[in-house]
Amino acid sequence: MIHVTICQNKKGEYLGFDAKGHAGYAEAGDDIVCAAASILMINTANALELYADAGLVVSGNEDEGQLRVILESEPTKETELLFKTMVLGLTQMEDDENYAGYIDLTFEEVQQP
Repeated sequence: MIHVTICQNKKGEYLGFDAKGHAGYAEAGDDIVCAAASILMINTANALELYADAGLVVSGNEDEGQLRVILESEPTKETELLFKTMVLGLTQMEDDENYAGYIDLTFEEVQQP
């Protein structure tokens, strides 16, 4: 299962996310759940840098299915919109009866780095 922790500050603004695990929906290379979640998260990280000019701390390990993306600066309207779009897609996957057992989202209040 893919476990995604969405990091927010005390105001509920998005600061980043930490994803771990493999969906296990199908074999590697054929796992549409893993592919969809990965695309949503990687595209969000890319868009944060390209369109929101956000500084990010990014780390990951493909073999372990780990990706962590954290803002280096204060959230902006642009970063909020991009994170909200990612959360919408991941939540829709989690709520879909076909994929619910393969992805889990949690929200955690964290201190801003």
